[in-house]
Amino acid sequence: MIDKKIFKIALETENLGNIKNHTHYSSLKNSLCGDEIKIYLLIKNNKIENFKYEGDSCIYCQASASLLSKIAKKKSINAVNNFIKKSKNLFDKKTKISDKKWISLIKIMNDKNSSRKDCLLLPLKATTKALKN
Repeated sequence: MIDKKIFKIALETENLGNIKNHTHYSSLKNSLCGDEIKIYLLIKNNKIENFKYEGDSCIYCQASASLLSKIAKKKSINAVNNFIKKSKNLFDKKTKISDKKWISLIKIMNDKNSSRKDCLLLPLKATTKALKN
């Protein structure tokens, strides 16, 4: 059964869409399930000024993209990259991240949702790819 939190988060779509004048972009597809996500970033002075996403994906991927797009805005590229590096370990009960900025994303990336780990991490991987461009 899907957690009601996931549905609620996925329905928060204020960052759904694209950025015409984006400075960074990536698109990734999950080869296991077919989820596809596109990430559009507007970066100025080493900070993410705007973050939009769109794609054809499941509710878990949409929820992850929605939260990430909200949290990453106004953050430095380094802060976002550092969190994403740690995110793969969030599904392990022993991993703790105390940075309050990321707490809402951490609430869905946990051992309870480990079977959907690839779906939840797809927007983060696509963001990493976009930041390298």
